[in-house]
Amino acid sequence: MRAVLQRVSEARVRVNGEVTGAIGPGLVVLLGVARTDDEGSAVQLAEKIVELRLFNDPQGKMNRSLKEVSGAVLAVSQFTLYGDCRKGHRPSFDRAAPAEQARALYESFLAALRRQGLRVETGVFQAMMEVELVNSGPVTLLVDTDRQFY
Repeated sequence: MRAVLQRVSEARVRVNGEVTGAIGPGLVVLLGVARTDDEGSAVQLAEKIVELRLFNDPQGKMNRSLKEVSGAVLAVSQFTLYGDCRKGHRPSFDRAAPAEQARALYESFLAALRRQGLRVETGVFQAMMEVELVNSGPVTLLVDTDRQFY
């Protein structure tokens, strides 16, 4: 699994003009699922995200986790994170999981976050979405369960 994490002061996602999820301070997580991912990948990534120290302590250092600051998550599925642009001009999405597998693992990821006691909002799987956010910092990180980014 791959995720783009963005620390935000607020964020929302709309589908057909209607807000399907909105948060205040927390993280926007754009989530991609690969064909090789499984339930363990979903749990591992959720646990990593919950414990990452991306929020400021009283001295202004990034030293507090999402859990410690009672932050929320806006999770948006995004198969394009597995786009391969190395050849030609049209990305290949061969490494992205098929929709049925991706949906199941996306739901597993959400459940793993919720088990940690976090408030989790979402977009709509496979829908055309508009994501609005105010990146705080800015802080943006790439996380990959295959450890290509972390």
